[in-house]
Amino acid sequence: MCGIIKINRFSENWIILLGNLYLLLVNVLVIGSGGREHALSWKLSQSSKVETVFTAPGNGGTENNVPIDVNDLDGLAEFAQKNNCFTVVGPEDPLAAGIVDKFNKLNLKVFGPSQAAAQLESSKIWAKNFMKRNNIPTARFEIFDDAQKAIEYLKSIDYNVVVKADGLAAGKGVIVCNSDDEAISAIQTILVKKTFGDAGNKIIIEERIDGIEASYIALSDGNVALPMASSQDHKRIFDDDKGPNTGGMGAYSPTPIVTDALAKKIQEEVIEKTIHAMNHEGISFKGFLYAGIMIKDGKPYVLEYNVRMGDPECQPITVRMNFDLYDYFIASVDGTLSSMPLLSWKDQFSVCVVLASNGYPGSYSTNDEITGFDSIPNGTNVFHAGTKKSDGKILSNGGRVLGVTSLGDSLESAINNAYLAIEKINWSNKFCRTDIGKKGLSYF
Repeated sequence: MCGIIKINRFSENWIILLGNLYLLLVNVLVIGSGGREHALSWKLSQSSKVETVFTAPGNGGTENNVPIDVNDLDGLAEFAQKNNCFTVVGPEDPLAAGIVDKFNKLNLKVFGPSQAAAQLESSKIWAKNFMKRNNIPTARFEIFDDAQKAIEYLKSIDYNVVVKADGLAAGKGVIVCNSDDEAISAIQTILVKKTFGDAGNKIIIEERIDGIEASYIALSDGNVALPMASSQDHKRIFDDDKGPNTGGMGAYSPTPIVTDALAKKIQEEVIEKTIHAMNHEGISFKGFLYAGIMIKDGKPYVLEYNVRMGDPECQPITVRMNFDLYDYFIASVDGTLSSMPLLSWKDQFSVCVVLASNGYPGSYSTNDEITGFDSIPNGTNVFHAGTKKSDGKILSNGGRVLGVTSLGDSLESAINNAYLAIEKINWSNKFCRTDIGKKGLSYF
């Protein structure tokens, strides 16, 4: 005999409330496969407003992976539409290809800048000219598409230079030169040998400004820009900032290099000036605006823009967040950041050390089994980048493989915690810098 379940008015109201809450939950699609995307997925999954976080294509550490390439804009749009997803675009390539414009035409909510706004990163020449005409502080420069003319120009100047490929080159299209010979080699590498393909059809030769480098990232809705926690990246492959540039070998947050006074100067003279100048030129910038800053004699100079969260800066910044990231992404898209509370951060330091495959940024092996994840202590997150799952194992699948990210009550303790965790992780071709974060210790 079936029993009868009696529901009183109080229980009925709770059922209705829970039902409405369920209807309000949304799915999130994070596009990308790196450590940045793993960190963003991890943080967004903590939101009470988010039901499921999908990652496309994801990696060995992310959950709910969707096998769609970051440049398959049609496939990504179809998935977001079918699964009622709010979409977060991680890497620069789909942004440069116009994914945000495509999603907007389909009335799909998406976080990130338009194709026009993404020119700040997709074309270094466009960005340098933008800074020049809007009086945003940057190094003096010239533009070339002919190697011989570029070399002749070198002979007319008396300072060291940086040679940059115009287009996107995965963070490797910038060559810092210590002599004319190195500069000539860089010109030939980019313009003649076409090491970076079409990204190197044109180059910038700019004055090398020697100072202290820091990353300054803000979240914009087209009118307002909220500064994220400060951070400092380590671009070179070897200790003491030696060797070729990489996509980033580690980062820490906050950095004492960016004082309150300097942060105010960067915010006003670079970030807000950029947002307002973009608006003046008919381009609304929504998303993460990243300024790579060189600090010389207390003055900030913009080395380059990125139009997305940095990687690996995202990892140490994300673990310090004391707010619901989803709320701020929605406010960025809707243009309502001015009504949001100021961002709140954990009163701790964080350090991310990138574990790479030996040989990166050159050739390296893949498919090496990685072990030790079960031994990682509390207070440390291991964000995956170049990994994949195979038969229950985690295998290496890229140059930058993992981002070991630890918190600490001091910068020194955060550094120690990260390197202690690194000792637990092993594979045959593991490589990392041993000095991530140490350049900040001298400021305490």
